[in-house]
Amino acid sequence: LPPDPHAAKPYPLLLFIHGGPDGQDAHSFDVTRQLFAAHGYAVLNVNYRGSSGRGMAYQRAIVADWGHYEVQDLNASVDEVIREGLADPNRLAVGRWSYGGILTDYMIASTNRFKAASSGAGTGNALALYGVDQYIIQYDNEFGPPWKNLAAYIKIGYPFFHADRIHTPTLFMGGEKDFNVPVVAGEQMYEALQSLHVPSELIIFPGQFHGFTRPSFIRDRYQDWFRWYDKWVLGKSEPATSSAL
Repeated sequence: LPPDPHAAKPYPLLLFIHGGPDGQDAHSFDVTRQLFAAHGYAVLNVNYRGSSGRGMAYQRAIVADWGHYEVQDLNASVDEVIREGLADPNRLAVGRWSYGGILTDYMIASTNRFKAASSGAGTGNALALYGVDQYIIQYDNEFGPPWKNLAAYIKIGYPFFHADRIHTPTLFMGGEKDFNVPVVAGEQMYEALQSLHVPSELIIFPGQFHGFTRPSFIRDRYQDWFRWYDKWVLGKSEPATSSAL
């Protein structure tokens, strides 16, 4: 929660989704959460089905079924913090990086409850990354090759193949040299929303991989997040843009 105990509640809420999905948000210090809280947002982290720490069955629940149970769990958690009076249902944001970016694409293709989104190193169309990213063995084992099971790729690619469901202003970001989740995935979603006249922006950070190492770009990414969410969630005017491309 924001640090001021006397701040007016309910707060604007950022649903900040961890990556992996073989990962978890632990009860530990996280600078990104602290920065968003200091900026005035309540930050919600959810260990959705597919996360680690709750046994193999919990993780395997999403095998070959991306964007289904995770979306249910994330939406249910948002509903709960609204019910508890902590989150303002009219000031909701969503985003994060890697599988968190992928789930952001799933969320905005499943609901229009969010005023703004940021999808970093995500994809709404795994088919576009077959043979491009580093997960070819996973694709073949989990779904099979596209020529044997095209329907599975279309199913999990609903953020792209049903992009006309999306109305949430969305910021797409990625590293130019990311071979984990190449920027072509974000470019596709950005172009889809541009074609649909949904407010959207694409920022590609030159020379950066899946995890950023250049301090100025790490700073810029925070500033871009704040700028985008403040504009669409809080209605604030935009400051100067970052130094990235």
